[in-house]
Amino acid sequence: MGQTSDFDPNLLISHKFPEVTYSYSERDVILYALGVGACARDAVDENELKYVYHQDGQQFIQVLPTFAALFATASFDFQLPGLEYDPRLLLHGQQYIEIHKSFPSSVCIQNKASISGLHDKGKAAIVEIEIESYEKESGELLCKNRMTTYLRGAGGFSKSSEPYSYSKYPNQPVSAVKVPKSQPFVVFEDCTQPSQALLYRLSGDYNPLHSDPGVAKIAGFSRPILHGLCTLGFAVRAIIRCICRGDPNMVKNVQARFLLHVYPGETLITEMWLQGLRVVYQTKVKERSRTVLSGYVDLSRLASSL
Repeated sequence: MGQTSDFDPNLLISHKFPEVTYSYSERDVILYALGVGACARDAVDENELKYVYHQDGQQFIQVLPTFAALFATASFDFQLPGLEYDPRLLLHGQQYIEIHKSFPSSVCIQNKASISGLHDKGKAAIVEIEIESYEKESGELLCKNRMTTYLRGAGGFSKSSEPYSYSKYPNQPVSAVKVPKSQPFVVFEDCTQPSQALLYRLSGDYNPLHSDPGVAKIAGFSRPILHGLCTLGFAVRAIIRCICRGDPNMVKNVQARFLLHVYPGETLITEMWLQGLRVVYQTKVKERSRTVLSGYVDLSRLASSL
């Protein structure tokens, strides 16, 4: 599949997407936390009970920072005017989350989407989608999400010899994070459950690739795979536990590059390197000795006990 000759990438970049209202409750926050493994090994884990229960009489359920990724996936349907592609060939390559304010346990949000990057790679197109999420009542910016998607078969639309390339953030190119060769500062091992994808999908991603064995086989997998954003939730939860001493409000930014699939039931090993206020991490599947995720988390401060 290639693009039609009349496709104008500049029209896509300037397209005004409709604003979308998204509301969530404490139940949604709790369901998400369970979906990314909170309290899975210990139902009364003192580090994580606050994500699923009003621990010690706390007034509100605490929200994991990666919950922000749901705002983007819930409000953008990947309808890209003029750009022809097969949605079955869409790959989620990277995710960036920028947190401006701690998330309330329930709120109504106004989401504003725009194209922040478009690159012609010949046989594929890279599309970067930015979604700003505002608290509807106050108008305050809560967070930004930027998703990098690879659309196989959607390239070839450049009108000149130079491949078309646009970025709203030219000083932040799409690139891999350099993982140090030194020993990690800390390592955390966690087990996903065989039903992990079935639980995580209740947070809003109902792609049958994660639940239907037939669809998974058509896509080239032996069985349904775990959502990449679920794996990210496991990794950042490990960083909050090990580096932030359980304080999710220390997280400012999250960047992730999805490298390989995870099968529900596999063991995740997250390695972390502390570089000032940045935690560089990579997550591996223990059973296959393969790296599935890498990136960084920027912190507002360091825990006093480090």
